[in-house]
Parts: sequence; C-alpha cells; structure tokens
Amino acid sequence: MKRLCLLGLLLAAWLPLAAMADAEDEMKGFIVDNTISHIGHDFYYYFADRLRATSRLDFNLVVRERPDARWGSLVTVEFDRDVLYRRFLPPNVTQLKEEAVAAADLVKQEVLQRKLQRLLQDTTDLERDEL
Repeated sequence: MKRLCLLGLLLAAWLPLAAMADAEDEMKGFIVDNTISHIGHDFYYYFADRLRATSRLDFNLVVRERPDARWGSLVTVEFDRDVLYRRFLPPNVTQLKEEAVAAADLVKQEVLQRKLQRLLQDTTDLERDEL
C-alpha cells in the first residue's frame, strides 16, 4: 500500500514536469542555409555571424535564395514560415557584408516584435494555430 501511494506521489510530481518538457522540446537557435550561389553563401555567413554576435538565438530562421540571371539573387529570411526580409542582391555586390549586417539587425527587431505580439494576443477562445 505504501509503495502504491509513493508511486502515485512520484507520478503526480512527474506529470507537470513532463508536460512542461513537451512544450519546450523544440530545438532553437538554428539558422538554416538554403542558399545556392556564392553570393548567397556569403550573405548567409555575414548574416548568421551578426545574429550570433548580437542575439541569444532563441528562435529558428531559414535563409533562402532564388538566383536569377537578370536580376541577381532573391534572398529571403523566414521566421515561422513568415517572410521577414526579402531583397534582390545584384551579382556584383560590393557591400554585401553591410547589407547582411543591416538585414540581421532588421530581422532581429522583427522577431522581437512578433514574439511580443504573440504574448499580447488574446487567445481565450481560440488557440494560436486556430487564428
């Protein structure tokens, strides 16, 4: 009887911890590189370097590139499937590092703004994914 009672207490203490762990199981801090060209890879390198230096990276991002022979490369940065940054980079970019640093600062501010909006969003009737 005592073992059953002890087991019940352990289970009651473990369940809230397990539920909290499930909510936090998502791995964060990734910046996925889906670039193709040399310009895209350089942009990703400078962009990721700036974000790692200035942010805690408690979010995930995807950097995508779509090269175009006429216009250069279309670079986008996505956060939770939303495009936060989109820009055509011409093939002869001389200030690529400055552009990537400015993009990293802009994306960091947008991510903070989106997180704040989620915290202030009223979800009493519907869950976030139902809105």
